[in-house]
Amino acid sequence: MFSVQIVNATNLVNKNFVHFKKKIFTGRFCLIFLKKCFFFFCRDNACEKTSYMFLRKELPVRLANTMREVNLLPDKLLSQPSVKLVQKWYMQSFFELLEFENRKPDDPHALNDFLETLIEIRNRHNDVVPTMAQGVIEYKEKFGFDPFVSSNIQYFLDRFYTNRISFRMLINQHTLLFGNDINPAHPKHIGSIDPNCNVAEVVTDAYETAKMVCEQYYSAAPELKIEEFNGTSKAPQKPIQAVYVPSHLFHMLFELFKNAMRATNELHEGSKEGLPLIKAKVTLGKEDLSVKISDRGGGVALRKIDRLFNYTYSTAPTPSLDSKRVPLAGFGHGLPISRLYARYFQGDLKLYSMEGVGTDAVIYLKALSSESFERLPVFNKSAWRHYQGGPGADDWSNPSKEPRDASKYKAKR
Repeated sequence: MFSVQIVNATNLVNKNFVHFKKKIFTGRFCLIFLKKCFFFFCRDNACEKTSYMFLRKELPVRLANTMREVNLLPDKLLSQPSVKLVQKWYMQSFFELLEFENRKPDDPHALNDFLETLIEIRNRHNDVVPTMAQGVIEYKEKFGFDPFVSSNIQYFLDRFYTNRISFRMLINQHTLLFGNDINPAHPKHIGSIDPNCNVAEVVTDAYETAKMVCEQYYSAAPELKIEEFNGTSKAPQKPIQAVYVPSHLFHMLFELFKNAMRATNELHEGSKEGLPLIKAKVTLGKEDLSVKISDRGGGVALRKIDRLFNYTYSTAPTPSLDSKRVPLAGFGHGLPISRLYARYFQGDLKLYSMEGVGTDAVIYLKALSSESFERLPVFNKSAWRHYQGGPGADDWSNPSKEPRDASKYKAKR
């Protein structure tokens, strides 16, 4: 019965895509710049009617792109209960937004109804990441590993989660400015944007939160040492600040600190010397604002670095969705989603590891807010072909995926 409902709803959605077809297939999103977003949503200039007119068109376009791409996934993955549930959430939200397509902002109830709808949609989508992660796990347990399907899942989830980040960004801007969600602890924030985000403070907050989680598991956590280096000639001693979304930066740092603490604890457990420090270095140049997190957790072999950004790979046991305790690791989504947060505004996240020693994780952000514009996936023919093509033959020699057991080749004496 549930499958029939999904099919019927999909057909209805496809009919409504006529309104958005031009935008979907040409990728004509209204890209958001941090600087543009700052002035557009600034409390002195903010107009709820203008935001309403923009979002009632833009949000359905982004949902439409996502839902069309979901349908290109393998049927075996789409049949998993958790994936079906995510589809249901997206379809329901799409239809709710369509109700405002022809409602004028002068309608006495339109603005308030729209605000309440956005809050409901945001709350409905709160668990999209763990639910989709659970769907991938369900698929793997039933059907095993297929390289081609895994590649498509990786490609899709990068695009799916990026669209989700952008979707929530727009909703949060509107609800924080025009609703009752304003955080009194941050009165100078423009929605979710901090025009003077103190990077070192966010680093400290993320460390303290990760430390609390780590101590629940290991009863100990390494200490933190922070350094700042302002490479601009204007004010080298001034704390490094940026126009940025603190919650995005916090998310990335929290994930990196969790990984660093877990590796450090497991390598140095029972050591008389105690746990080595985790070092954080914040630097500002003319183009990049960078944050480096360095640990002495033993590092990762070079061949495993790329796997750490794979959604179907994790070195930790899979956590339970029913658990009330924050998982330290396990879904395999932490690092790849953190990288998407960095890339969303044209930055990046990279790992540099020395096996046997430790790992340096570097978050790169744009130093200038005028260069921090959205990086969004576009659903077009190129994306469609990615899902249709079969796996090609490897055009480089690759004799072995795993290291050989050297004991088999020892000379007999």
